[in-house]
Amino acid sequence: QLQLVESGGGLVQPGGSLRLSCVGSDIAFAVDAVAWFRQAPGKEREGVACINAGGSPTNYTNSVKGRFTISRDTAKNTVWLQMDSLKPEDTGVYYCATTRLYCSNDVSNFGSWGQGTQVTVSA
Repeated sequence: QLQLVESGGGLVQPGGSLRLSCVGSDIAFAVDAVAWFRQAPGKEREGVACINAGGSPTNYTNSVKGRFTISRDTAKNTVWLQMDSLKPEDTGVYYCATTRLYCSNDVSNFGSWGQGTQVTVSA
């Protein structure tokens, strides 16, 4: 089964930036759509951004449009989430996940998940 490893989380002040990475364990990663989800304490997991297998189109939830950018390098089996102008409400555990379908916000469509990386935005 495809293994996903996230990294890049941490503590950052409001207005700061972080870059999350998601590395897939095998070549199958290249043909999957890859999404970032996040889950804040006491809240449901929500889709943040998604990138299809060919690199486009990309989808973003409204609250991060203009601040977050998702990208991928197929040769490196890596997807990144560049997060700028971070806000306290961006705090949560961020997960990457893959699907053979096109991008969506439906958690049930995603078969492989990473272990998550914590992002905390606080002064």
